[in-house]
Amino acid sequence: MKVIICGAGQVGWQIARHLSHERNDVTVVDNNPELVRRATDTLDVQGISGFASYPDVLERAGAKDADMIIAATHSDEVNMVTCQVAHSVFAIQRKIARLRAQSYLTAIYSDLYRRDHLPIDVVISPEREVAEAALQRLAAPAAFDTESFMEGNAQLVGIAIDDHCPVINTPLRQLTDLFSTLRALVVGIRREGTLFVPSAGDQIFVGDECYIFTQTEDLKRTMEIFGKTHSKQERVVIIGGGNVGLGVARALEAYTDRVRVKVIEKNRNIAEAAADSLDRTIVLLGDGLDGALLEEANISSADAVLAVTDDDKTNLLASVRAKEMGCKMAIALINDPSLVPLMGPLDIDAYINPRATTVSSILRHIRHGRVRAVYSIGDAEAEVIEAQVLGTSPIAGQRIKDIAFPEGTLVCAVMKDGKTMKPTGELRIDEGNVIAIFAMADDVPEVERLLQVSIDFF
Repeated sequence: MKVIICGAGQVGWQIARHLSHERNDVTVVDNNPELVRRATDTLDVQGISGFASYPDVLERAGAKDADMIIAATHSDEVNMVTCQVAHSVFAIQRKIARLRAQSYLTAIYSDLYRRDHLPIDVVISPEREVAEAALQRLAAPAAFDTESFMEGNAQLVGIAIDDHCPVINTPLRQLTDLFSTLRALVVGIRREGTLFVPSAGDQIFVGDECYIFTQTEDLKRTMEIFGKTHSKQERVVIIGGGNVGLGVARALEAYTDRVRVKVIEKNRNIAEAAADSLDRTIVLLGDGLDGALLEEANISSADAVLAVTDDDKTNLLASVRAKEMGCKMAIALINDPSLVPLMGPLDIDAYINPRATTVSSILRHIRHGRVRAVYSIGDAEAEVIEAQVLGTSPIAGQRIKDIAFPEGTLVCAVMKDGKTMKPTGELRIDEGNVIAIFAMADDVPEVERLLQVSIDFF
């Protein structure tokens, strides 16, 4: 499959990394020659330096015979024009654009992206994706990472194992015997910085980071078994009233369970706009690092603080100060992955990586066909893929124990007739079933072959 990726920033680079790894013909376009050089030096891709919306630049990138274009530059307008040129001049079939401005995303203007208007097949909104990720972190406060699957019936949660975990030094096969009715599975363990898929004889140790796939109904019990309390978030302070903070506050206002929310924003215009568009939320004007203002927000009795300004260091420092003043939980928005190792020493409970959420969203649409969801783990170390099983798939009609899955994969769950089931060796996979698979990055192409949904299959 031939793909043109416009924008060689963090998101574009990660998408290029995924697709080139799967032996696709990838060309990266950016008007910054240094970013293009970084992509061509580190990845098996071609690079073109120039403005992505220029027809001659797209022609040099091979647009005449491209199957897909992904417009992920820093400019919404460039992304939109790029898709228009790709459609009108080169007839590229599939066009994906990243758009940030909320005005472009308003539902009443959705007709704008029809093929006879502005032809964009998939619009990705990083702010909306990040706001959704923030809400999921709040829903599982003891987890540093979480994502929903199986129509909300299952959850992937990442938890840090500490001394309070009652099942440390216990082989995983024994967990099945001890908790026979628990519909949860340890699908990945990161130990000393290395992520791996555990076998039945592996144990959990203090300091591990475990990824657990559980049915949503069993989430509370799962967290307790691994030594984590699952408490409601009734008082939330949001630092940063931009698109992400505003999106989270609006969603929390819509909850049936009353959540008391306060927003801190230092830009007067943004603060006033947030106050005008929120009904029950208190908006405070000022710096989220100001101890007196945090005290006014009653941070000491807050269940969680969500630091989502556009500055990573502000988010880290605001989270640290909030925890120091008595806030029970801190979640920070972090764009720079090199800052993530500071979370432990700084006692920050969870983080949101906008790049990872955007990459996961784009991958979901790239893996077109029967793939229903894709979630990228860590620094593109692994993926959880949810897909519907086709009749042509080699796994259709087989029991799990008879399927030759790659070593670095694990079946997380299977959904039959709307019922989500914990996988066992005897469970048979039939056409139409939905299956979720945890796969290390190197094994993703083989998993897609087994599912018959690789992107070049379509």
